Amino acid sequence: MEQRITLVTLRVAEVARSRTFYEGLGWQACAGSQPGFAYFQMGGMGLGLLSADKYEDEIAGDAGKVAHGPTMLAQNVRSKAEVDRLVSFALTQGGRLVRAPADQFWGGYSGVFADPDGHYWEIALNPFWPLAQDGAVTLV
Repeated sequence: MEQRITLVTLRVAEVARSRTFYEGLGWQACAGSQPGFAYFQMGGMGLGLLSADKYEDEIAGDAGKVAHGPTMLAQNVRSKAEVDRLVSFALTQGGRLVRAPADQFWGGYSGVFADPDGHYWEIALNPFWPLAQDGAVTLV
């Protein structure tokens, strides 16, 4: 198995509501998105929003309901000001503040918001993981 992720799919209560949230952040849904699912191209990978019933069908098939909890995703940025701006902006689009931006014990600066389905997004400045011009991160 290659060390690569091509798609992260989030289980959402209402695809339209979640799609509106992410589009409000400035993201653009792919043309193939439909009422039961939406996809967003994110560089070399994608983010999917899948309605709870379709998610459970895809994961469990005949096994029944899938227990789920929130997922934590992260976006690294280039400055503290960008962390502050993005967390604040997400709140104007319907996000919920989980942790206000602040200096972190590990030497960076980050804040966390939740999307309408409770999935966490950490927006972080990590001085130990440099970002390329295209936003790609180098984990060290």
